[in-house]
Amino acid sequence: MDKPAEKNWWGRNWKWVIPAGCLGSLLLCIGFVALLALLVFSALKSSDAYTEGVARARANPQVQKLLGEPIETGFWTTGKIEVSGPSGTADLAIPLSGPKGSATLYVIASKAAGKWEYSTMEVAPEGAAVRIDLLGQPEK
Repeated sequence: MDKPAEKNWWGRNWKWVIPAGCLGSLLLCIGFVALLALLVFSALKSSDAYTEGVARARANPQVQKLLGEPIETGFWTTGKIEVSGPSGTADLAIPLSGPKGSATLYVIASKAAGKWEYSTMEVAPEGAAVRIDLLGQPEK
């Protein structure tokens, strides 16, 4: 008697290969987008405008009283930084939080001849109309 022909590998396994391949491709795309977002946030957080703004906010007694200590930065920093050699601009919104509440730190700056000049550096507490100006402090 003739035996029925055995199916090849594809014939036996296509039902799980196609969904697994689609899932693998989806996970690869999600991983790529997550890596890209991580690189962008790392670039923002390593900028001079970001570090100076956060340092001033953490050192300000009004901000310390409002948010409590320790003051932490959130992950979702928004804005943009454009730097080309010794010149550039920065416009950032940095989430801050502490045991007593949360706020947003706004930093607007321009860089000329390698030096950042800040036009706005203020903390806006969540739910309050009054902002805390951080530019009144002497530069470090």
